[in-house]
Amino acid sequence: MTSTTSSQRDQQDQQDQQELFRFLEDRFVCAQACTECARACALRASLVDPDGTENQELVRRRGIMCAEVCDATCRVLSEQNLVDEAAIRVQLEWCRQVCLESAHAFDEQPGAEESARACRACARACGEFLDTLR
Repeated sequence: MTSTTSSQRDQQDQQDQQELFRFLEDRFVCAQACTECARACALRASLVDPDGTENQELVRRRGIMCAEVCDATCRVLSEQNLVDEAAIRVQLEWCRQVCLESAHAFDEQPGAEESARACRACARACGEFLDTLR
């Protein structure tokens, strides 16, 4: 009876450890995707003519906003003990939504395919990390 309890405890410890590893890995993947998206969006925003059309101005503003939100999300994810889980969820959902909106705006711009892909990858990573929090 004691060996069964000890075996069950060992199994539970292994399962807990695997869940922790997955959580940390998903968190890192999300932070990395946010960093890549921020970089791509900042670059895209810098390439748009500030005196361009209204649509170009929208793309520029979306790029700047997405870069800022992704950067803030990455900072939140790196401050593990300083932010509660509810705040992390809100930040991830905000980042996911801004990335999707930015990707749609970039879809209409020639040469912005890489930025749109980075935004979609970040939105996907945020969604997957959100799933591990639920």
